[in-house]
Amino acid sequence: MFSHGIMPPLMFGTMICFMVLGFPVAFSLSAVGLFFGIIGIETGHFDPAFLQALPFRFYGIISNDLLLSIPFFTFMGAILERCGLAEDLLEGTGQLFGKVPGGLAYAVIIVGAILGAITGTVAASVIAMGVISLPIMMRYGYDMKLATGVIAASGTITQLIPPSLVLIVLADQLGRSVGDMYLGAIGPSILQVLIFLGYIVLLSIMRPNAMPPIPESAREPMNWRLVSRVLWGMIPSIVLIFLVLGTIGLGLATPTEAGAMGAVGAILLAAMHRRLTWPLVEQAMTSTMRLTAMVVFILIGSTCFSLVFQGMDGARWIEHMLTGLPGGVVGFLIFVNIFVFFLAFFLDFFEIAFIIIPLLAPVASKLGIDLVWFGVLLCVNMQTSFMHPPFGFALFYLRGIAPPEVKSSDIYWGAMPWVFMQVILVIVVIYWPGAVTYWIDTSKVDTTNVKIEIPQIEMPKLDLGIPNFK
Repeated sequence: MFSHGIMPPLMFGTMICFMVLGFPVAFSLSAVGLFFGIIGIETGHFDPAFLQALPFRFYGIISNDLLLSIPFFTFMGAILERCGLAEDLLEGTGQLFGKVPGGLAYAVIIVGAILGAITGTVAASVIAMGVISLPIMMRYGYDMKLATGVIAASGTITQLIPPSLVLIVLADQLGRSVGDMYLGAIGPSILQVLIFLGYIVLLSIMRPNAMPPIPESAREPMNWRLVSRVLWGMIPSIVLIFLVLGTIGLGLATPTEAGAMGAVGAILLAAMHRRLTWPLVEQAMTSTMRLTAMVVFILIGSTCFSLVFQGMDGARWIEHMLTGLPGGVVGFLIFVNIFVFFLAFFLDFFEIAFIIIPLLAPVASKLGIDLVWFGVLLCVNMQTSFMHPPFGFALFYLRGIAPPEVKSSDIYWGAMPWVFMQVILVIVVIYWPGAVTYWIDTSKVDTTNVKIEIPQIEMPKLDLGIPNFK
């Protein structure tokens, strides 16, 4: 463990301690990096010439065109989340499934997936679904653990469904195309929704009293008017999603250009529903500014940390430790997923993506693991960071908007079956890589084995008529 010196493991352990103690992440990373940089210079473990690259790294972060797509997609999601689109979708879909046991749960999962593809942020999805659907489920006698669990789980699908912000960050950290990451996430997204729906089907058979259908007095007649209302709330949103993701997948637009187009489309969609107001735009701009500032500061802090960590041969220490695990590639994947799962108890997905992924990516590449598949696998795993107690952010969001009669124990216990289902998806993706790679175009030219050979051309000798004075 200490074959590369004691400084890398000591630095890594200090960083974990700061995170667990709850200090602000960006400042903790910067402080740990600079502090160990000074110690390393004094003890001869760190070359001060490395610090000359720090300003260039800061400039690289600010001028990164790929990261510019984050505020665009955030603004798009904030507009659509606040314009009342979720209410229309959930109300109509709930009426469509209202006759069957668990109808509202089906509606929450389906609308949660659609809303996730629209908003791109877990907080927006969980809060919107909780405010709208939780009072209705309580009114119709749903089991409280089931109601809170399905709402929180439907919001966490957002992290995996494109255009997820996590996939953009992972693509940047892994050095892969955002379009490939989005295409790779399609299969696991569909599987996750099907697993959730299958659980509701099974539970509705075993415990129908836990999820009664909507009473007949509260149901609307099944007619074309109801169907058209659902389609009016669903089709424009789906068109916008496919327009944004389709242009990325077909290579017609970069993620930044597609994000800008999505932001304009969100404004037009809000205007189409006659809900576009200046306060709505102002709130969306404020939330976009806060999230973007947070991402940039975490990136700057992680750059300080990673520069000093690599200067002390930390990357070699990580590589030596992980490549020596028993079981080869499978052992590496099992260790990494367990490590990320437990790390997600304390860290946000942005923090894991900016701090841990750059340390794991070189090892995965050396072991011959496809980095797009590896990134989607970790994204599936990091879904659990929002769900498992005690620090699951989705549970905190739900606790904040839930009525006082909803117990915190119901929210925590209600999340456990859904965490287990997310872990099942991790196992499925590990043992069935085709769930990710099926959607990715594999006909691209592999440049790793391309050799460029330039033939030697013998230049003719020129007789310039210069006399020889030997």
